[in-house]
Amino acid sequence: MKGLQRLFAILRKAVRQLRRDRLTFGMIVGIPLLQITLFGFAINTDVRDLSAGIADQANTQFSRILGSDAQASQVVRITRRVETAEQLEILLRRGEISVGIFIPADFEQRLTRRDRPAAQLMIDGSDPLILAAARQLTGMSLRYDTAPQAGADAALFEIRNYYNPERRSAVNIVPGLMGVILTMTMVLFTAVAIVRERERGNLELLINTPVRNLELMVGKIVPYIVIGLIQVSLILLLGVFLFQVPIQGRIIDVYLAALVFIAANLTMGLVISTLAKTQFQAMETTFFFFLPSILISGFMFPFDGMPRAAQYIAEFLPLTHFVRLIRGVMLRGAELSELLSEIWALLAFMFITLGLAILRFKKRLD
Repeated sequence: MKGLQRLFAILRKAVRQLRRDRLTFGMIVGIPLLQITLFGFAINTDVRDLSAGIADQANTQFSRILGSDAQASQVVRITRRVETAEQLEILLRRGEISVGIFIPADFEQRLTRRDRPAAQLMIDGSDPLILAAARQLTGMSLRYDTAPQAGADAALFEIRNYYNPERRSAVNIVPGLMGVILTMTMVLFTAVAIVRERERGNLELLINTPVRNLELMVGKIVPYIVIGLIQVSLILLLGVFLFQVPIQGRIIDVYLAALVFIAANLTMGLVISTLAKTQFQAMETTFFFFLPSILISGFMFPFDGMPRAAQYIAEFLPLTHFVRLIRGVMLRGAELSELLSEIWALLAFMFITLGLAILRFKKRLD
């Protein structure tokens, strides 16, 4: 009987501690909700509405029907119209489209002769899932009764697979994995390091010094920037020599993109350190940030395949923009000047989170 009383006493104490630890209680509820929502709603391997551009040099009734039929298939969503195949290639390199539809000036003559494909699909094949989804268009046929000798089984499209002709998954995974590793380590390192100092009482020393909040924050993240760049070098070496991942762009662009991304993640770690009171809470909160980053950033699943709401949320995650940046530079040979919107997004995230961390950070003991 006394044993049960002691057991209940311990249980009451554990429940009271849990009620006082609101952050942990929030994680107990929030993590299952987040996982169920992401896996059940946002994750969709049936890729639809791939962003596409079209260059219709024929500009005839049949070519316009081809464009409208391609969009009606829901495989692609035509967002850009240009004049030439070279302009489609530029859009592909910048990551603004995943599929280019090129209709040559002699489109109807090709339909009549049927000796070669009448049009061309230019696909960003760096992600094999996008290539597989876009290939569904090859089964199309012109639905027009008076089409000149265009049988239902006529080969309408020729496929051009850009950036990953061997269709190797490692080519697509390794650059994105760099962002995942940096997100996990940089956010966690910073958050835990500052909380650990608070737990050990080291922040007492800083209270009596003239160090300002901004100076303290910057001083905390600079060493981790160096660590992050070392990690980038290791990942690049392994990717190139172990998995034969090409680096089509300039190596300096890779490091500049990584530098901005590392700084953005470190400032996020600073924000988490102002929310957590213990190292365990810091790790829990980091996991809460890490999970959506890996699932809806476009690293694992094609961004175009996600519901619109998930895409809007993903735009607020730094990993989303870094995945576009690093794949653009490493796989498509793009320059940073062509991907400035992603750089601005990372810089905006960094300054907002740094300002938030400074406002929340209190140079006093709780």
